[in-house]
Amino acid sequence: MTRIEQLFQTQPHVLIAYITAGDPSPDRTASLVEALVRGGADLIELGVPFSDPIADGPVIQRAGYRAIQQGTTLTRVLAIARQIRETSNVPLLLFTYLNPIEKYGVERLARDASEAGIDGCLLTDASVEEAETYVHSMRAANLDTVFLAAPTSSERRLRLIAQYSSGFIYLVSRTGVTGEQTRVSDSVAPLVERVRAVSTLPVAVGFGVSTPAHVAEIGRVAQGVVVGSAIMRLIEENSADPELECRLEQYARSLKGGFEA
Repeated sequence: MTRIEQLFQTQPHVLIAYITAGDPSPDRTASLVEALVRGGADLIELGVPFSDPIADGPVIQRAGYRAIQQGTTLTRVLAIARQIRETSNVPLLLFTYLNPIEKYGVERLARDASEAGIDGCLLTDASVEEAETYVHSMRAANLDTVFLAAPTSSERRLRLIAQYSSGFIYLVSRTGVTGEQTRVSDSVAPLVERVRAVSTLPVAVGFGVSTPAHVAEIGRVAQGVVVGSAIMRLIEENSADPELECRLEQYARSLKGGFEA
């Protein structure tokens, strides 16, 4: 059983925090992750910066650009994961795109990610119809494979997502790219119901989540809530502030409090 599976089996609600590794610098990512965990983040999505992030909005695009300028590569992200593992047992989900994985090598990544302490992988642009080889390599290394389901996903695709996912299924709350929103999409609850009709896996909802009120609303229908752009905006606006870690910890704590609302 992976750390991700254990987490969802033992926690009634799960706060998932996304962070672009390498922003504002590779050397600081581990301490930012530690701050999020202190604030209540239960699982960390460790984002690999990529030059063409088609699923990400402007905030995460800028974070990826800055991280690349700092020399952050997939190899460096795995080194950051090993650094995090020295002090933390928090579940780590590698969040990346297909191109870096193809270049690195799927089997090589599975081996190296497992050795680095990664617990699973989410490829945002991987076609689930062509995922069998990738999933086999990941599972052989005891890594979870998380896939995205969207309001536009067909019933056939939802069944494939259920077949190839492990750990949890990530539900995209709305069409479009990542980014903070003022309200939770009306498509969330119906999508949760559709996914639960084809899978017993836990579900987590992301894209657009930024406030404790959002967490509270989503937490009524889904076990997990994912926050990304709001975290990266806070990092972007306070990257030179020595109190950045404190700000992240406080923000994560406020989000986690949303589950109790």
